[in-house]
Amino acid sequence: MRIAVAGATGNIGSLTVSSLERDGHDAVRISRSLGVDLTTGDGLDEALAGVDAVIDVTNAPAADRAGSVAYFATTTRNLLDAEERAGVRHHVLLSIVGIHRVEGNAHYAGKQEQERLVAAGPVAWTVVPATQFHGFAEMVASWSEQDGVATIAPLLVQPVAPTDVADILAEVAVGEPQGRHVDVAGPETQDLVDMARRTNDARGRSVKLVPTWAALYGPAMAGNVLLPGEGARIAQTTFDEWLAGQRQA
Repeated sequence: MRIAVAGATGNIGSLTVSSLERDGHDAVRISRSLGVDLTTGDGLDEALAGVDAVIDVTNAPAADRAGSVAYFATTTRNLLDAEERAGVRHHVLLSIVGIHRVEGNAHYAGKQEQERLVAAGPVAWTVVPATQFHGFAEMVASWSEQDGVATIAPLLVQPVAPTDVADILAEVAVGEPQGRHVDVAGPETQDLVDMARRTNDARGRSVKLVPTWAALYGPAMAGNVLLPGEGARIAQTTFDEWLAGQRQA
């Protein structure tokens, strides 16, 4: 099949392209750096010519709630309109587990709008909600790190490997549209603070972590909010296995 990946030059996008090509599919890379701009629609019609399915793994630049919603609304509408013109039969969206249980998070508000537009749009669709990636804790801690100290919320998560998610997205794209796919998660529940500590240790970095709900992620995200629901699809790669690969890197 000919399958386009929006956000193809990012981490999950490049892995998804590799998964598709490994299985013999023709992967079309959609990215602003490659001349296709989702915010304006420039280059989309040419990129989607002959495409059977589109996998959207795009991310938004940091913004407030209004900015995040506006960005995802614009890019999603442009992509769906171009898909309709091209006769694309299946739109696959990577989303995040738990976003409908959280208020006040700007990025999640944008993802909610993206899901709404896909569900109401002209192309048959599948939304694949995944839990946080294994590198999420390290990334969150890096946002606040200063002079060897970082704040981080003590979130409970069930992290998943990007490679596993990429394989699932590729599998879903070649199948029939499903509507909302079951949650996708890793095999084990983890504490975000402990994940950040262990990741820094694996990389040989000394960072003092200060657990707090006062930063980006507040008490509304505590407890089971970010954990997968019943009947979730459990991917194979554990956090320890991913971490071992980081030590070798």
